[in-house]
Amino acid sequence: MDHIALHEDSEGGGFTPAMRAKAAKKSTLVSVAVNVVMSTAQIVIGFAAHSQALIADGIHSLSDLIADFVVLLANHHSQKDADEDHPYGHQRFETAASLVLGVLLIAVALGMLWTAFEKLKDPSAIPAVHRVALGVAIVGLLAKEFLFRYMLRVAKKVKSSMLVANAWHARSDAASSLVVSLGIIGNLLGYTILDPIAALIVGLMVGKMGWDFGYDAFNDLMDRSVDNREVQGIRTTLLKTPGVLGVHDIRTRKMGDMIVVDAHLEVDGSLTVIQGHDIAEAAEHAVRRRHRVLNVLTHVDPVSVVPEITAQPPEAPQGRG
Repeated sequence: MDHIALHEDSEGGGFTPAMRAKAAKKSTLVSVAVNVVMSTAQIVIGFAAHSQALIADGIHSLSDLIADFVVLLANHHSQKDADEDHPYGHQRFETAASLVLGVLLIAVALGMLWTAFEKLKDPSAIPAVHRVALGVAIVGLLAKEFLFRYMLRVAKKVKSSMLVANAWHARSDAASSLVVSLGIIGNLLGYTILDPIAALIVGLMVGKMGWDFGYDAFNDLMDRSVDNREVQGIRTTLLKTPGVLGVHDIRTRKMGDMIVVDAHLEVDGSLTVIQGHDIAEAAEHAVRRRHRVLNVLTHVDPVSVVPEITAQPPEAPQGRG
């Protein structure tokens, strides 16, 4: 696969919307290809080999595939320009997509748990699993772990929470494949009940992952602030701007994977309105250049600047002539 040539020019910015969209599309298409192959193989072989755990893993892979299409759709819509109804743009389409992913995972988990419980009602009726199921489970584990590492690397480069969510979705599938492999091994050793127990564990893992994604996306839609480290980085950038004497009342909120910032800047009260405006504009440009900030709203607060008084050494006493 082609290397995605992305670079940062500072702490968090440096990526244009086009670069982010290209990275998201390429990594997601790789995920689509892997999930099409794996979900088909896991479900078909799972039925043929009488392994409910492998079927559950295949359904999980199928949910990954559906999630990939949700990500592609969100990536397309989030790149639309701002309009009259959406003056800040459509970046929150990504957050909404992450919420959908979370709900999707919870729904899939409930279905898997129900099926596993039904099997566990009559352990004596659980069939022995064919050994070919173990080979498919191991291949699925390796494929998903590769996919996770690849997608997370791209997501961190472009700082996309939606792509991070989708990458961890792939990691959850890798973890589930490990559990499935262990369940199948137990079944092959004569402990047939371990196969539906593995399916049950996979269902719980999927549900936990779905809850985490949905909870984070919901909080972002409720204008949760970004983490303190990033806020302090923005504060430092503002304070480094020539003419800015102090910063207070910084407020942030997520707009998709971008940030909207409000801040009060303290400047010399003796400056003209034009000079104060120029300082604020320079501060806004610095923040947008160095951080993943979509918009900065500044309020200029004039402060009194006390001139420094240089102490004069006492005069030497006049000698008598």
